[in-house]
Amino acid sequence: MIIHWNFDPVLIAVGPLVIRWYGLLFVGAFLAGQALLTRMFKAEGIPQENAERLLLYALLGTIVGARLAHCLFYDPQYYLSHPLAILRLWEGGLASHGGAAGMLLSLWLGTRVLRPRMPFLWLVDRVSVPAALGAVFVRVANFLNSEIVGIPTSGGWGVVFEAVDKLPRHPVQLYEAVAYLVVFLILAVLYRRLGQRTPHGLLFGVFLMLVFSARFALEFYKVHQAAYPSGQLLSVGQYLSLPFVVLGAVMVLWSTGYLKGRSVGREKPARL
Repeated sequence: MIIHWNFDPVLIAVGPLVIRWYGLLFVGAFLAGQALLTRMFKAEGIPQENAERLLLYALLGTIVGARLAHCLFYDPQYYLSHPLAILRLWEGGLASHGGAAGMLLSLWLGTRVLRPRMPFLWLVDRVSVPAALGAVFVRVANFLNSEIVGIPTSGGWGVVFEAVDKLPRHPVQLYEAVAYLVVFLILAVLYRRLGQRTPHGLLFGVFLMLVFSARFALEFYKVHQAAYPSGQLLSVGQYLSLPFVVLGAVMVLWSTGYLKGRSVGREKPARL
């Protein structure tokens, strides 16, 4: 069944004050992540206020990294000619690859200043769980905004984004949301089973490998976002995804001991 989608992205508009569904879901992702990370920290005896501080670091790093990556990789000619446009976040334009890199850098800085000190890989393992859930929120927000649309489809499940054109298209934003939800469930089950002694880097590696593998595969169903000539073998998003997939696979092999010739023993389960 073809669905005609003409959703108003504005939730509330009172004079100059405009609240959009995208912003609401973005904040919702942050709050859900904070609640989940706080619960994980509490179970492991880590001060709960550290979860709030670390997620603030992660939020700022994600926004800055995602915005810079979008500007420098997807449309560098325009943004280098109009550098002040980089600050116009309300116009849209965030790249998940830059968001991941920015989040990692900000969390590394967080491990330098917060007490008690936390190993970086220990921390990113735990942040990976709410990060996967946050990605679900963001892709649903993209769907509500009728942005990052899919290529036209002749199948009966197409969505006509009336703000874009009259063609039935793959609802690729929802494909990604479902994929990231599956990743979140996998990470949550792994953490629940392995618990406090989760091998450092395992959840982080699984997150990178699965999230960016899904991103790579689903890019084939997206309209290209970058301002580059058509005809390239892969999209910019796919080229940027490959290093993350490789890094994730290496982290999984390293954390499970396959790169060191050992195996992981039985672990203490955690309560989520």
